[in-house]
Amino acid sequence: MKKVIVLGCSGSGKSMFARKLHERTGLPLICLDNLWWKPDRSHISRDEFDAALAEVLRADAWIIDGDYSRTYETRIRACDAVFFLDYGEEVCMAGIRERVGKARPDMPWTEDVLDPELVKLVQNYRRDNRPVVLELLERYSDREIHTFRSREEAERWLLQPTLQQ
Repeated sequence: MKKVIVLGCSGSGKSMFARKLHERTGLPLICLDNLWWKPDRSHISRDEFDAALAEVLRADAWIIDGDYSRTYETRIRACDAVFFLDYGEEVCMAGIRERVGKARPDMPWTEDVLDPELVKLVQNYRRDNRPVVLELLERYSDREIHTFRSREEAERWLLQPTLQQ
């Protein structure tokens, strides 16, 4: 496991899981939000993002944190392991509410209010994004795939003694 992606709905805890996996494995950690967003809350162009992502994917090892559905297949094709945090809407809504007002290393600013667009994204994830992820995981079933249905399940996996640096 040298090229890892962490997928899941906003608020599922992808960044926290990816940080913990990074701490356990020593693999370089790339947060897609830090590639896409600028500190002033604007973002780079899609072409710039795609070029930056392509450069990351060329590296020998990485953990990529972020959902970014437009790039699912590109990242799944390039990785050898996928972690899918397949949590319900309630868990993810709680996750996006909890991070308001908190500084995060995976984001170039602190969210000061709950973004209505993000709420909609969470509400529609199971309908819009989840089926796409599941189809791609089936198509790329030769990858090491871990699907967690709860935070506790993911935490237990991270505590495995065989997960070494």
